[in-house]
Amino acid sequence: MAAPVKSVSGKLSAERSLFSTTSFQKKTRSKLVSIPGTRPSVQNGQLIVSTGVTSLDYLIGGGLAVGTLLLIEEDRYGSYSRMILKYFLAEGVVCQHELFVASAQDNPDDILQELPSPILDDIAIHKPVERQILSCGPQDSQDAMKIAWRYQNLPKVQTALASSSRFGHYYDVSKTMEPDIRQAANCHRFYLPEHPTQSSPTCSPTLESYSALLQSLQEVIHREGFDGAAPVRSKSRNILRIGLHSLGSALWGDDLCCRDNPGHSHALTSFLYGLRALLRSSLSVAVVTVPSHLIQNRALMGSITRLCDNAIALESFKGSERETNPLYKDYHGLLHVRQVPHLNCLASELPDHKDLAFKLKRKQFTIERLHLPPDLSDTVSRVSRGELAGAMGGSACGSGTSGNKHLDF
Repeated sequence: MAAPVKSVSGKLSAERSLFSTTSFQKKTRSKLVSIPGTRPSVQNGQLIVSTGVTSLDYLIGGGLAVGTLLLIEEDRYGSYSRMILKYFLAEGVVCQHELFVASAQDNPDDILQELPSPILDDIAIHKPVERQILSCGPQDSQDAMKIAWRYQNLPKVQTALASSSRFGHYYDVSKTMEPDIRQAANCHRFYLPEHPTQSSPTCSPTLESYSALLQSLQEVIHREGFDGAAPVRSKSRNILRIGLHSLGSALWGDDLCCRDNPGHSHALTSFLYGLRALLRSSLSVAVVTVPSHLIQNRALMGSITRLCDNAIALESFKGSERETNPLYKDYHGLLHVRQVPHLNCLASELPDHKDLAFKLKRKQFTIERLHLPPDLSDTVSRVSRGELAGAMGGSACGSGTSGNKHLDF
């Protein structure tokens, strides 16, 4: 009876060997496209690029997602919004991305010549700060300034906006980029005076200038293979950075900034619809600046904002009362976050967007948290402070107490 047992065991081992060689494979995550100057987002896995301003990258969730649109509401003089646009284009040149620059006021070549110079040894910028933190020992902590016990456990005000992982490059705005570096980038230009357009009727939903711009964008995306429709021959995949300067102004033939009820009220919104459709189906990212302070119809401006994935507004202190206010003496303007993206998620985990201000240093443009300085004015004398304290003490404690005496609690 031993022989049948061996035959049965041989059949079982043969069946097990058959089942072990199966066609099923373990499911693995699909690899993202490896493109220089990009990385996957920690929050939603979307491929992102840097705006060139590290503090702005921190505010919008690490960077601009590929296929999205960033709207910048210009300040009154347009200097700071133009600077952010130059940061965005300069980051594309350093990362060897292709550029598309469109403008109706300045020649795109003039904008490219004003790009800030990259700092090649930018990693060494934060080393002195780290050394100071590491050098602080127990003896230094004893000699530190003592503060009231009720404030010693409060968290310190962190004005700088930065993430733990470094992304992007740093630039020196006091210098312009070298011509050799700038000319190495592949740049496509659209200058409206070089594209003559005919005046369109009032009932037309789109302007001829916007139609020509959208058509030029579509041709570049298809010809260079950014849409993925045609196979790219002997060329690795790349990102197209699109910079559109001052859309909606009168130079584009739009009357949004001229009338309360413009005749081409849907021209810019129709263009943004077409632009988003191109971005969603291609490896491209766009930054658009709009002079929102000149648009009288706020409902129309709200529609323009909702058509964009990211939206920020710059409020400059130039020519206003805040320029001489001691509260804002360390800053050049306020930054308002109008809209944040919700990509592949129901709610995005982004940092607090309240009380943000920007300032232009000698070599760098930064965005920080606005906080009260320890002394609002350096010109206030001790005598005036004592008189103010005496007046407050006399009014609070009655006429019988003098203002110079202190109350014991």
